[in-house]
Formats: sequence, C-alpha cells, structure tokens
Amino acid sequence: MVSDMTSTQNVAKLPDTKVGRLSDLQKAVETRIIGQQELIRSMMICLLCDGHMLIEGMPGLAKTTAAKTLAAALEGDFMRIQFTPDLLPSDLVGTDIYLQEKGVFEFRKGPLFNNIILADEINRAPAKVQSALLEAMEEKQVSVGHETYKLPELYMVLATQNPIEQEGTYNLPEAQLDRFLMHVVVRYPNHDEEMKILQLDEGLEKKKAEHKETPVPAIHQADVFAARREAASIYMDDKLRHYAVSLVSATREPGKYSDKLANWLQFGASPRATLGIVRAARALAWLQVDSYVSPHHIQQVAPNILRHRIIPTFEAEAEGVTRDRIIQHLLEVVAVP
Repeated sequence: MVSDMTSTQNVAKLPDTKVGRLSDLQKAVETRIIGQQELIRSMMICLLCDGHMLIEGMPGLAKTTAAKTLAAALEGDFMRIQFTPDLLPSDLVGTDIYLQEKGVFEFRKGPLFNNIILADEINRAPAKVQSALLEAMEEKQVSVGHETYKLPELYMVLATQNPIEQEGTYNLPEAQLDRFLMHVVVRYPNHDEEMKILQLDEGLEKKKAEHKETPVPAIHQADVFAARREAASIYMDDKLRHYAVSLVSATREPGKYSDKLANWLQFGASPRATLGIVRAARALAWLQVDSYVSPHHIQQVAPNILRHRIIPTFEAEAEGVTRDRIIQHLLEVVAVP
C-alpha cells in the first residue's frame, strides 16, 4: 500500500495556473505545519472534491492549526465550533427567535452558515449534536421546523477528534462517519521534524515581535470552483473504474478475495466510498499535474477513504488487526489492472 502523498515536483513548475496557486497554498501551510504532509495534501484533495474531512490524532499534533491555516487562505467565512458534552443541535443550526415588537418568529442562523467549519473535538459531543451535521454535510442545507435554509456553495467541514480511547469521548454514528470523504490519522513527528518545529516556533515568535509574519496566499472561491471542474475532467480509464469498484466490493464480500479478509471484515463500505475513491484519485492526479488517473493514484487515496467506512470483526479486534492493516491486505489481494 502506498501512503506517501507528498510529491509536488511538477506542481511547482506551474505558478501561473490554478494548480500553481493551490500548490502555493499547500506549500504555505506546510511551512507552518511540520511533518504532516499527508494531512495537508488530503485537505487539498477534499477541497477539490467538495468533500469533508475527519482528522484524528492525539492532542497537540497541529490538527486544529492545520485546519485554521487552510481556512485563513480561502475567500469566505470561517467558524470554529468547540464541541462539548453540553452542546445542543440548535447551537449549530440556529433557532427561531420571537420578536415581540413585530409579533413574529425570525430565524437566527447558527455557526453552520459559514463557508469553512472547524468542528473541533467533534467526538466530545453526544450523537444528537453530531447528527445536526448530517443534512448540512450531505445536502448543503438545514431544516428548522417547516423551513429549509440553503448553505453556501463553498462549504467544507473539517472535524478533529481525539482517539476514542481518550476520556470523555463518544463514538461518531456510522451515518455521520460516512459523510466524511476522508479520515486522516495524524501521527507523532520524528526527531528531525520535532527539531524543525522548535526552530519554526522560535522563528514565528521573532516575526511576531518584529511584525513581519508572512501571510498565507489568498485563494478566491472562483478559483476553487474552476479547479474542481478541471480535476473532475481528468481522464480515467474504465479499467480503473472497475478497480475502484472491486476495492469497495471486496470489503462487502471479502470471502471472494481472501480468507483473512473474510475473518477480519464484518461490514464493508458504502457506494460513497466508490465515488470518493474516483473523485479523490482524479483530484490527486490533477494536483500532481498528471493528465490521467493511474492505479498509483487510487492506491494512495484508498486508505483515507476506506478507513472509517469498514467495520472489523470481533476476531480482528481481538487479534489486534488494525483497519490500516486490513486496507493494506485489501490492496494486495485485489488485482491491479
């Protein structure tokens, strides 16, 4: 399984194109977030695919910082929502307020009515709060009473969560998980990367003192929409479409591919996974300035798209078989065209 998603060699040669502008944005975020190239690249893919992203990792691994840095560069409104156990659905969606002087109810929009939403520590709120995001993420609208309100055309939810084993967290419902295009796991930096983090922190403090912070390059919404159209038009052979379908089908009928998969997988991925793999593979090919999709692109994006959509068996959990290991074996047993 290929998981390195950091190649930007060709992208850097096109500074005047939409690819170049998004590449500049990616590089700007990478200068602020050390050692999380896959996270940053996945955020760019989700932006191109009009998808949402779930970021999981231990506290202090720059999950929130990465999301805020990306949002700061995009034209539009940004809102950070801190999820807590006492949060209510109306705190996200909004509510009808009675105006006594007019004698009517008026809808006051909640924080979901922004372009970029950072749902910080989403698994610290119970399921009834998380379910308030279902309609917003899938249909870009919210319903309150008998009325339905449209959300912005550029709409992206970046949710962070601590591992489920942490104190005071709730499992996200399966319907909620399936609406995230990608689930990225953020890992600890290595020794060299942590040394760079120290140097970056010292440099930022110096720039703040001198009022010389480098701004993140701005990306207009029109550029994002145009880039999405270009990415969606990247050529993809029918054989690769069959390959994407086979990968997802193997999670539902694992016995046809491997006895190990049959023992490890209880439930497979939905058709959203197939759509996600195809769209994300095209977006990755576009970011890497490739004119067509190859099996390599599919193998790169598949883990982050399947990770939260498969359910291991009790036997797999008892043996310590992780979802990443299951996906790696899946990529090994499904024939590559």
